[in-house]
Amino acid sequence: MSHHLSGPDLRSPKDDARLDLTDLFVFPAAEAGRTVLIMNVNPFAPAQGEAFHPDAVYRINIDTDGDDVADLAYSFVFSEPADGRQTVTVRRAAGGEARDHAPGGQDVLTDVAVAFGAEPNVLESGGTRFSAGLRSDPFFADLDGIVDDFRWTGNDFGAGKNVFGIVLEVPDGELGDGPIGVWARVSLRQNGALVSVDRGAHPSLTAYFNAEDVKEKYNAGEPADDWATYLEPWSAVLAHTGGYGPEEAEKALRTVLPDVLRFDRRRPAAYPNGRKLTDDVTSARLAMVSGGRITDDHIGPHTDLLPSFPYLGHPHPVA
Repeated sequence: MSHHLSGPDLRSPKDDARLDLTDLFVFPAAEAGRTVLIMNVNPFAPAQGEAFHPDAVYRINIDTDGDDVADLAYSFVFSEPADGRQTVTVRRAAGGEARDHAPGGQDVLTDVAVAFGAEPNVLESGGTRFSAGLRSDPFFADLDGIVDDFRWTGNDFGAGKNVFGIVLEVPDGELGDGPIGVWARVSLRQNGALVSVDRGAHPSLTAYFNAEDVKEKYNAGEPADDWATYLEPWSAVLAHTGGYGPEEAEKALRTVLPDVLRFDRRRPAAYPNGRKLTDDVTSARLAMVSGGRITDDHIGPHTDLLPSFPYLGHPHPVA
């Protein structure tokens, strides 16, 4: 798994696929001087949810100064779906407002249509390009082989599946001059409060490292607390799965803790410096947790990706 089914017992948070963050991607746009941010949710869409959750706040957080605290945040809030239609409002917050999980800041796009058909709805405002809707899931992995003690099957878990994609493309200047750190979050309004029910940046962390009774706490947490909270238990996991000593484990975990995806735009984009849609993150994580004994699940990237915005492939037909 990447970040699919990130609630306890390999289920979606709150048993609601609409709240399930599946993947985060950060990479240079096809047009020079621009950066793409993609947040996918809802595995097995639309069978496990025909629209985005109207009581949720979907959010991409951006740290511009390296302190693992959001300096910018793009929030996406969706209307109640009706007659197969739904709209979304995109907001951009900076400074203190970016640190609040609520959708603060300025409107970028207001009540624009979500695309649930084959063609995306691409919108532009002030240099920002945006699209949200049903798209092909780009995640690829031999999940059957992983759970069957690494006896590879050749079956790609992501083949033929759809997700709900939130795709944002912005001028590099919107994100500051230096390296950035990015993570995604899904929060839900419950009893008058906004509760974080899923969050993440790096692929396949919670599935390998978090015990079932820890996953909800992790999903509610802040990246700035990750190193102090998870260094010890995750080091124990690496000692068990990959024979790591304490210093080796700490060195390996510095790549993924805090759970913030770093992207230095002065260097080529390739995970863990950002993440492209074709990066083989499953093999990278297998090599990490196995101490280098397992280096490839023999599944390649999907071939239905688009060369330009919104980059995610057209959705597969729904049975």
